Amino acid sequence: MAVAAGVAVGHYWPDFGASLKPLGDAFVKFVKMMIAPIVFCTIALGIAKMSDMKEVGKTLVKAMGLFYLLTLIALATGLVAVYLLEPGTGMNVNPSLLDQSVAAKYVKPDAPKGFVPFLMHIIPHSFFGAFAEGEVLPVLLLAILIGFGVARTGRGGKLMLDGIDSFSHVLFTVFGFLMKLAPLGAFGAMAFTVGKYGVKSISSLGMLIGTFYVACLFFVFVVLATLARLHRFSLLKTLRYFKEELIVVLGTSSTEPVLPRMLMKLEQLGCKKGVSGLVLPMGYSFNLDGSAIYLTLATVFIAQACNIHLSLAQILTMLGVMLLTSKGAAGVTGSGFVALVATLSVMPEIPVAGVALIIGIDRFMSEARALTSLVSNAVASIVVSLWEGACDRRVLESELNRGFVQLEEVEEAPAHDAGLAAA
Repeated sequence: MAVAAGVAVGHYWPDFGASLKPLGDAFVKFVKMMIAPIVFCTIALGIAKMSDMKEVGKTLVKAMGLFYLLTLIALATGLVAVYLLEPGTGMNVNPSLLDQSVAAKYVKPDAPKGFVPFLMHIIPHSFFGAFAEGEVLPVLLLAILIGFGVARTGRGGKLMLDGIDSFSHVLFTVFGFLMKLAPLGAFGAMAFTVGKYGVKSISSLGMLIGTFYVACLFFVFVVLATLARLHRFSLLKTLRYFKEELIVVLGTSSTEPVLPRMLMKLEQLGCKKGVSGLVLPMGYSFNLDGSAIYLTLATVFIAQACNIHLSLAQILTMLGVMLLTSKGAAGVTGSGFVALVATLSVMPEIPVAGVALIIGIDRFMSEARALTSLVSNAVASIVVSLWEGACDRRVLESELNRGFVQLEEVEEAPAHDAGLAAA
């Protein structure tokens, strides 16, 4: 209801709608401040309670393998869609007339360039610096190290474990308060989007938006549905179970506000915290399939619009570059656009200024990027949990058949009794 109201306000009172941007921004900032400690507690607890520490390494390898497979399929999906439907053909844009300044403000001078700098960037400058910066991967690294340390420290580790467990319950309670603001945040974000860019901006590049949504729907309802079916659970029931989180992502164009809720619900589905709590936060940086589809589709669209022909070698090079640029971006609004600029900046064949063609409608594609990535990470978390024998299939089937869980139900079931409560 709040999303629909936001669209209406943005359409009929565009200036007022655009002024409501702080509502959406404030909600996202409120939730983002909770993400680092929640991820830390969830992963540290899960690893500390694992009986075999060698399983952590196996889980990481399996998760990364699945992430890269899904990313390759997502990149190929965008590529096939844009070459089949050719949304940019016939635009005949002169690259020299494009606004060069549009891309400049999206270039991050301090962003790591290359695989090794990216790995170095994961290591925080200090223990508390990881929490201050608010990036998921450095916090993930700290949580893994602390989890191992707690498991090896005997009585002192047990006291630490109890402290982290108690703190995590407090964090989830506070997060429950903040989620009451979700409708207000979604209303403000949608009112701003429609008021700022207008519904009319969709029609000017409607073919591009349509192609992108077709590609995303294919990836979700064919690729991910097949993956779920192979592991004997229903994608449609999974979507129903996480529908509240999907609606929040639709309104805010960001997957970060729902990360804590996703962790809670995965545990309610019977997935052990040590596995799902590790896979899901990793997926937020390494499995952005919505952004992967967007990268190939938008890049080739710009080439088509500027009448630039890409050879097979150039396409393969582009895919290699995108395997890197699609990783490590936070699941926040606009991260896909930043990744697009980063990709074009290392491809001399296509003008970086070409992003000026799609900046006006990027926000309308941002929702699909975020939704696709969220669904992909939910499915991947369940699949890896099943691989590791860390998901109670009876609980999984029971919960998916029952439907979505209200927040109050989740709060009433203590985290360590989630499987019992679900059963």
